[in-house]
Amino acid sequence: MNKIIQVTRSSMPDFEEYIEEIKDLWDSHWLTNMGVKHKQLEVGLAQYLVTPNITLFTNGHLALECSIAAFNLSGEVITTPFTFASTTHAIVRNGLKPVFCDVNPEDYTIDTDKLESMITDKTSAIIPVHVYGNICNVQEIEQISKKYNLKVIYDAAHAFGVTVDGIGVANFGDASMFSFHATKVFHTIEGGAVTYKDASLSKKLDDLKNFGITGSESVEYVGGNAKMNEFQAAMGICNLRHVEGEIAKRKIVVESYIERLNGVSGIRLCKPQTGVKSNYAYFPVVFDGYKMNRDEVFEKLKAENIFARKYFYPLTNSFECYKGRFDVEKTPVAKYVADRVLTLPLYADLAIDDVNKICDIILS
Repeated sequence: MNKIIQVTRSSMPDFEEYIEEIKDLWDSHWLTNMGVKHKQLEVGLAQYLVTPNITLFTNGHLALECSIAAFNLSGEVITTPFTFASTTHAIVRNGLKPVFCDVNPEDYTIDTDKLESMITDKTSAIIPVHVYGNICNVQEIEQISKKYNLKVIYDAAHAFGVTVDGIGVANFGDASMFSFHATKVFHTIEGGAVTYKDASLSKKLDDLKNFGITGSESVEYVGGNAKMNEFQAAMGICNLRHVEGEIAKRKIVVESYIERLNGVSGIRLCKPQTGVKSNYAYFPVVFDGYKMNRDEVFEKLKAENIFARKYFYPLTNSFECYKGRFDVEKTPVAKYVADRVLTLPLYADLAIDDVNKICDIILS
């Protein structure tokens, strides 16, 4: 029987390194509520991401929900349906209406040529999504947001460690949300963070992630419980030491895929973005006029115990929970890509022999 190759596999530090990192928790018994590990990881991440302000959360979704709540938004928020469920749900769960802008066909990020036409007097913010490590047109988005006085919160779940012309991606917009889920380039098992420019948001974000409690006898916000615990933070501290090495390993895997699949008729790969230092988070392939369609390739790989992912499919504006609310035909490029895209297995320790095996099956 063929060994199983999953679409991703979590990077982990040596067992002994993690045990050493958590050992002192048995002395302190401080396991959550912004303990020593939590504070240490915040400092380390602020340095790595080169950001003045960062707040940690138990996961990326609640990080996004709380960041939206912290800005007191109202009415409509422009975003894209070519994303994970979390982006759209976070908007809706804040009582806001998502307005879906299409993506561009090059890197699958929000189409800034169509963005301005979607702004109305009800628009309060833009939530663009960096996709697969591809970065949105941050300069154009900044110009549009300033022109209309809109907040910009980036869903940067895929963009940890990416830089644009030497500037860390955490520095664009009013805030950026990062996911530290176990499948990401950098992870804390589960986890997430928000980076932001306005230091005054720090207290509000801390309050929102702790039930809205602002003092021993004061609850000023309807908050939730979104605190990162010390075991998560310890995993992050360990993984942060090795993240550059993990990205370098991912680069080798991506270059091997490109060597085999680039230039093949009917197979479309993302081109490297000018000035962008990638984190090699995902390897999306669009089957556009290939001898097999996306679903056939998916099943062929699955038959060999290789599990690729239809990521992102379906579009969030076509989810059952939003039935009848949105018109998928208004985002035709996103729909076209979603019907044809497959992310191939990619993780730091994926053997090049396995990359070749995957490519052999696709090309056979």
